[in-house]
Amino acid sequence: MWFCHIALLVYRAYKGVRWGETLRTLFLYPHLEEEGMYSSVDTIWVLLGATLVFFMQAGFAMVETGMTRAKNAGNIIMKNLMDFCIGTPAFWILGFGLMFGLPKDGRVLSFIGVPDLFVRGDYGVSGSYPSYAYLIFQTVFCATSATIVSGAMAERTKFSAYCLYSFLISLLIYPISGHWIWGGGWLSQLGFHDFAGSCAVHMVGGTAACVGAAMLGPRIGKYDEQGKPKAIPGHSLTLAALGVFILWFCWFGFNGCSTVSMTGDDTLIAASRIFVTTNLAAACASCSTMVFTWIRYKKPDVSMTLNGSLAGLVAITASCDTVSVAGSAIIGVIAGIVVVLAVEFFDKKVKIDDPVGAISVHGVCGAMGTILTGFFSVDQGLLYGHGFRFLGIQCLGVASVLVWVIACMLIIFTVLKKTVGLRVTREEELQGLDLQEHGLVAGAYSDFMPAVPNGFSHIVEDVGNPAPVQVAVPVIDKTASKRPDGVKFSKVVIISRQSKFQELKKEMNDIGVTGMTVTHVMGCGMQKGRSEYYRGVPVEMTLLPKMKVEIVVSKVPVSTVIDSAVKALYTGHIGDGKIFVYDVENVVKVRTGEQGYDALQDEADAD
Repeated sequence: MWFCHIALLVYRAYKGVRWGETLRTLFLYPHLEEEGMYSSVDTIWVLLGATLVFFMQAGFAMVETGMTRAKNAGNIIMKNLMDFCIGTPAFWILGFGLMFGLPKDGRVLSFIGVPDLFVRGDYGVSGSYPSYAYLIFQTVFCATSATIVSGAMAERTKFSAYCLYSFLISLLIYPISGHWIWGGGWLSQLGFHDFAGSCAVHMVGGTAACVGAAMLGPRIGKYDEQGKPKAIPGHSLTLAALGVFILWFCWFGFNGCSTVSMTGDDTLIAASRIFVTTNLAAACASCSTMVFTWIRYKKPDVSMTLNGSLAGLVAITASCDTVSVAGSAIIGVIAGIVVVLAVEFFDKKVKIDDPVGAISVHGVCGAMGTILTGFFSVDQGLLYGHGFRFLGIQCLGVASVLVWVIACMLIIFTVLKKTVGLRVTREEELQGLDLQEHGLVAGAYSDFMPAVPNGFSHIVEDVGNPAPVQVAVPVIDKTASKRPDGVKFSKVVIISRQSKFQELKKEMNDIGVTGMTVTHVMGCGMQKGRSEYYRGVPVEMTLLPKMKVEIVVSKVPVSTVIDSAVKALYTGHIGDGKIFVYDVENVVKVRTGEQGYDALQDEADAD
């Protein structure tokens, strides 16, 4: 078809037809120039769904950024932006046609749609909304599948390679398997059911992510010499949690608006039920993950519970329209447990490094949710007495899409690895992709870094001749006065838990010490920190948040300070902290120039 369009363009130019009219014929949507009767409610509903699913890009960006290290935050954000920006024209030019394109006689092809360059056909279902609405709705779904891949391959993938394989996923991989399921292809003809994309969207992205992460290899430092995994925690659970809440919110559009209609009582009831099943599955999955990790790791794991929420959402997406409310709760509980076991399996057994758990959340739970549809579907499920046929079709569909994606991504990643390269160098990975790939010298959090200017002459204002410091601030030169009892100055440095500050301050006040300097630091002792776990894996050399308190004393005995500090800080567990004592040669008060013991006076009884 597109060859005919190009030929028409050349022929009309040869015949002298004006270029403006020729381009108008080629690129405009002829069917949209005709007057039609569309449903306002259906059109708004589809556009609302497109808007919500688009906003999922922000959710994915926050989840992936929060669960990776700060030195790669800018790179993650750039990838989540560009996979949508690259995938949109790719899907418009060719992908949409491969997924939904039909021949002129209207027959549905089993394995691939007819290429429809620039989407010139009419794809409004039953004439209830324009093709424009359907195009943008399907575009954002395609972008969702592509963006899943970036999380599993984070922190070590070349940006150029990422752009290329993201383009190919949107152009070919996702549309062709999508045609089988949603475009009327052979799986659809068999009766395969995937309402909103557990298989068509999430499993495709998760499978591509698995192939890519396996071919990339783990991040530097992920495994020790014996092959045991080391935890590499992300830099912001707050960002990750924000991303999960955004995704949960947008999932109501992902699943609910996939009805692509709000006309008629039956549709209204169906959409309402989809909202309920979607929400309940996510909530139950979160609860089951929390309880399961609490039992397994002795503490409820935060990052794993966040992934549990997403696992429930992914699992229910295929069957949200056809399962009962109770069935959705059961699917959520299963997904919440499966995602934990899957993360451990890939991390410990297969040794595929997935920083955000995308393979487990989207790949494993996407496949599982699609298969569970064969059990829990009220209309066709095995548990409702409908036999094994539907369950077998669901399993066949999952297997066929897996084979398709794995085969294609192996070819794509192999070619990229041999040409532009797939992985950054060791030095680039250690320094962070923000600096090496994007030139972000201060990283994504530059305002949190101390800025040290090279010189000050360019920022000093002309305010006349400034007075010398001796005139501006009278300096009284005093020799350090010695205490009659010969007590010397001592500096006591206390490093301990931040949570103990109020108790420490009270003890110091009680013995007459009111002046102190407090800073927040990170560190661990020779014992390498208290044993901590991240997704069930012990964290080696944990740098824990601590407080550092510095006190200079003279009239208060050092032994009294130490005894009071121990009283405030002692718990008997590793991490209580340490106390260091130093000799102080002199003390100088900047405001007056006083030195020695006098410098500590009249500063609210500083010692």
